[in-house]
Amino acid sequence: MAETTEPIAVIAWVGMGSNQQEPRFQVARARSALNGLPETLLAWVSQDYLSEPIGGVAQAPFVNAVARLETRLSAAELLRALHQIEEEAGRRRAVELVWGPRVLDLDLLLYGELQSQDSSLRLPHPEIAHRAFVLRPLADYDAQMSIPGLGTIAELLPAVAEQKLWPLPAEADDSTRGLRQSC
Repeated sequence: MAETTEPIAVIAWVGMGSNQQEPRFQVARARSALNGLPETLLAWVSQDYLSEPIGGVAQAPFVNAVARLETRLSAAELLRALHQIEEEAGRRRAVELVWGPRVLDLDLLLYGELQSQDSSLRLPHPEIAHRAFVLRPLADYDAQMSIPGLGTIAELLPAVAEQKLWPLPAEADDSTRGLRQSC
């Protein structure tokens, strides 16, 4: 009988953001949903940050965080799962403004070392180097972490230093904050 081996888990990074319908609740609910994904371990979650919106659309500030996953899902499967979590939270991509308000926005930022320019799966996320609300939480984990094709987080941070970002205190009922587990 041939021996089968489990696929190796890949480290994936997911950005979370919301500025509608109780944003901290939406981000906490997203963390919980990520924690329940099949073949996936939620290994670490940043603290929440408050950020000013980008893109010129008048709207409320965002609550943002970043999560580190160890997953056996393919990048495409993981992206589909993220979109499903968004839809369950009430996001309707077809009717929203570009860079407008979001009940929940989950971005696949990194999937291992994969670099893809496919229109349905661009990795690293095309805006990763331009967003303090992504780079600062990643730096909290490891400022020397490399973004494929772009450099380290520490090298990218100076370009976003003027973007306003405020750390938010941990919420008392957030059991997934700062999670550090191994696969």
